[in-house]
Amino acid sequence: MNLDSKRVLVTGGTGFIGSNLANTLAESNDVVVVDDGYLGTEENLDPEIEYHERSVLDDNLPTDVDVVFHLAALSSYAMHEEDPARGARVNVEGFVNTVDQARKDGCDTVVYASTSSIYGDMTEPSPVDMDVTVNTGYEASKMAREKYAEYFHNHYGLNTAGMRFFSVYQGYGGAEEHKGEYANVIAQFADDLANGESPVLYGDGTQTRDFTHVRDIVRGLITAAEHRLQGVYNLGTGRQVSFNELVEMLNDELGTDVAPSYVENPIPESVYVHDTMADTSAIREATGWEAEIPLEEGIREVCSQYLDDEPAAGVTVR
Repeated sequence: MNLDSKRVLVTGGTGFIGSNLANTLAESNDVVVVDDGYLGTEENLDPEIEYHERSVLDDNLPTDVDVVFHLAALSSYAMHEEDPARGARVNVEGFVNTVDQARKDGCDTVVYASTSSIYGDMTEPSPVDMDVTVNTGYEASKMAREKYAEYFHNHYGLNTAGMRFFSVYQGYGGAEEHKGEYANVIAQFADDLANGESPVLYGDGTQTRDFTHVRDIVRGLITAAEHRLQGVYNLGTGRQVSFNELVEMLNDELGTDVAPSYVENPIPESVYVHDTMADTSAIREATGWEAEIPLEEGIREVCSQYLDDEPAAGVTVR
């Protein structure tokens, strides 16, 4: 499918990943966004986008579209521990509600957000077919979403592609600015260092993440829709960087010399994911997609807003 001149729905479309996706799609498509405004704002969107401040639990959603990108979710461990029932309603019931309405309106292509958290600690790349276990309400909700997607495919013939994101960050400004404690760690650490404050690291800072630029994530989501992928796929770089290394890289780029502050990890060891790294062979073999933006380039973009520099090439400031 050529994703051009289509009518497309993005749920969770005013948030971090959602707004980047919606704005990119709006360059050549008719884009509709549904978001309840919890962690996003309409100001993140291109003014040409049709915006509905609605919950994915609502009836009569604007699902008369060619493709649904379902990103709406309560997207952290803490959100689910505070209210597990609400987490299940939004992440599971909201998914089923949206996809079923879209199905009834004739849509047959759904791309949705899952999570890489289900892999647990991995110092080797995590393939999509490895055995996984669920240790948190957040992980349970995303696994349930994957199973319901399988049901919609097997029972109704929908194309349902679940994308397991690895530690997404944004290069310059944008939809992370107002998220506070829920912003990605690169945004948080950069802001701390630029203001002369010590970034807070849990434990000894040796935990690693596969940091993936949001533009690569957006390209992966669009690629999944265009190829009508079915199943689950990883979106990541296949590179691990520790939090200690990240702070050093940010200090170097900012010209600062601020040491991190180490604190006891408040998240139980049994559920804390210490190391992540993606095996992206499934989506690469199916579509040719690979991450293209090196972390060093992304960090330059992040830091440029604090250095009175012009944004790096290809960066859109909203």
